[in-house]
Amino acid sequence: MKHGRRLVSSFFFLVNLLNKNINALDVSARSAILICADSRDIIWSKNHTEPRAMASTTKIMSSLLALEEAAARGERNLEITDEMIRVEGSSMGLQVGDSVSLETLVRGMLLPSGNDAANAVAISVCGSREKFIKRMNDRAKEIGMINTVFCTPSGLDEGNHHSTALDMSILAAYAMENETFAKIASEKSARVQVGDRTIWLENHNKLLNLYPYCIGIKTGFTEKAGRCLVSCAEKDNVRLICVTLNAPNDWNDHIALYNYGFSNTKNIKFDDTKECINVKINGGEVESVEAKGSTSFSRTFQNTNSPNVKREVEINKNLRAPIVKGQCVGTINYTYNGKSIGKNLLISQHDVKIAPKKNIFIRVFKSICSFFKNLFSKIFRNKSD
Repeated sequence: MKHGRRLVSSFFFLVNLLNKNINALDVSARSAILICADSRDIIWSKNHTEPRAMASTTKIMSSLLALEEAAARGERNLEITDEMIRVEGSSMGLQVGDSVSLETLVRGMLLPSGNDAANAVAISVCGSREKFIKRMNDRAKEIGMINTVFCTPSGLDEGNHHSTALDMSILAAYAMENETFAKIASEKSARVQVGDRTIWLENHNKLLNLYPYCIGIKTGFTEKAGRCLVSCAEKDNVRLICVTLNAPNDWNDHIALYNYGFSNTKNIKFDDTKECINVKINGGEVESVEAKGSTSFSRTFQNTNSPNVKREVEINKNLRAPIVKGQCVGTINYTYNGKSIGKNLLISQHDVKIAPKKNIFIRVFKSICSFFKNLFSKIFRNKSD
């Protein structure tokens, strides 16, 4: 009887497990994808290369370019003009004459999805929407978005504005590597200063409240695109990116896919800080120096995969003494399926001084000794023969 109950219990456990996986794959989205953020491994997908309108998830690119501009040229306050706010749809509440920073405009794009903020960024950064849109498309190509065309900075339907779930996952993974972007995208709300006014911004991304591991990033909706959601979640050092385009039930889609993803991935650590590598040194008092990797890092892979990670040690050419402790003497490179996933500097663990020059008489004496040693060796060998 007990044995029978165990069989029944095991049966229902397997049924529940299968149902969980089936439900995870049965999403409402017309297009969807789930990837590992760091290795870019595709865990699950559905029509992931099919071109679709992506609505305000477009603002991920606009926000990233704004933050890069602020980092490159310094943060500055901009004066809002009528041209900037002359746009339909969602708004962060900008008014003509407002003085506002680029980072505040990014909050206005990522939290309440302000089209006015996107327009203001485009015009202030590049002088016009057209030039900014060109920069958006140029950057898309740079990071590997091969099937994306941006026609607006906000995501409003215009022209051939489209992307794919795959391309948007690439953009999301790239954007979340920017610390300022990741911080803002994770905020559930924010209070910002716009001129003399204080504005309270609420994040439209309800997944931040619905799913405990969600850490961003952007919602979107237009009549043409339907409900769009690009999100990121992190658990036990595993970071995943999920994208759904035209998904009536997007919150549940993402939760189901994340539950499936976290149960089917593993995080592998690559630690170069413990293993010593002997590196040859020319002209030193010793022939080599011990070196170790500067740091360790980890990457996420699917449980079903045996990660084909290649490790290569590249020593700097023509290394000569003196070598000082902490000097970089090479690089440890890691590639996965032909793509770089990380590298470590190879650092010397001690000093190597220049070998002292030997006295000429000592060198001559040693040469003579070596000559006679070889001579006597040949004589004795011949005698023995």
